[in-house]
Amino acid sequence: MDTIEKLKMLSDASQYDLACACGTRGGPDHRVRKDDGSWLYPVSMPGGGYSIMLKTLISNVCNNDCGYCPFRAARDVPRCTITPDEMARLFMDYDRQRGLIGIFLSGGVVGTPDNTMELINGTARILRRKYAYRGYIHLKVIPGASDAAVDEAVALASAVSVNIEVPGEKHFSALSQKKDYLKDIISPMRRIAKLTDKGTRYHRVRQTTQFIVGAADESDAEIVKYTAGLYRKLNLDRVYYSSYQRGLGNEAIPGERRGSVSPEEGFVREHRLYQVDFLFRQYGFTEEDIRYDDSGRLFMDKDPKLVWAESHPEKFPVNVNQADEKILLRIPGIGPTTAKRIVKMRSGGARIRSMEGLPLRGKRLTLAEKYLIC
Repeated sequence: MDTIEKLKMLSDASQYDLACACGTRGGPDHRVRKDDGSWLYPVSMPGGGYSIMLKTLISNVCNNDCGYCPFRAARDVPRCTITPDEMARLFMDYDRQRGLIGIFLSGGVVGTPDNTMELINGTARILRRKYAYRGYIHLKVIPGASDAAVDEAVALASAVSVNIEVPGEKHFSALSQKKDYLKDIISPMRRIAKLTDKGTRYHRVRQTTQFIVGAADESDAEIVKYTAGLYRKLNLDRVYYSSYQRGLGNEAIPGERRGSVSPEEGFVREHRLYQVDFLFRQYGFTEEDIRYDDSGRLFMDKDPKLVWAESHPEKFPVNVNQADEKILLRIPGIGPTTAKRIVKMRSGGARIRSMEGLPLRGKRLTLAEKYLIC
């Protein structure tokens, strides 16, 4: 296979390992597959708008037995590996042609975790030193990698990630008999957190992770608990959620409950978890604010912010002329931008005298006015 043929196969394989929270329905915030088979992912820019990033595996060869993965060792699928030189040269060609913002590089376990890290880190090393590339590089840290390999990835990358996959050792044991949850997953995450802490040399390097939602018989409450802990204890920049996809050669994972969930329900569950994640990062919500049904699942028919508001009638109505930004963020239909605009409108003693005076329209206004007075 030539390098382009390899890229087609490996870019296609990489779509199951999320780089960002986006879909494939079009628009600037959705990933796009090019004619050559590569996936280009949108990355939000600090000043607004989006740029694009190449995302691929360095290899889909893998010695691991992760039950959810269509490329685990027991699967009989076509395999290939791109060398660091090939990958770096190919990316620079893409960058010159399309002006990419960067690259997201992951891979299966080729021989040993450190052998794979040498392929991943080696690509980044060539980009940084041979091509003097100063753009965005996201490197996946392979579970079980040595401290030295983790340290080099942090030194070379703009962002690094270790997939946590499931909340806790009990659920993890249902997915893999080869990997050790604490040693191979949690330990490198802690090391990265220490290396990238405030005041350290690599404090600008971001750490992210991903849950495979529904890969084990975990509840949403468990995922949310772990998410809150990751932000609080390890200072992660982002947590991503990927709905478990059946029919990819991964049907052998135990769990009757999971088998009864349709793909549509799985994606709704993924969406609700992203909503909780936004409440944590942008709305000031805590783990204790999230409500679940009797089975520990988020409510599928209502977003978690609305569920909280409906469960706290004593908090409402809120006077829009008196509430501070923190309280306004608890109002269904009001987000961070709108809350700031309302506070700014009141500056200098001005008053909002009617609901029509709010910077809200349509469904968001209809929703918010149930919880506000002027």
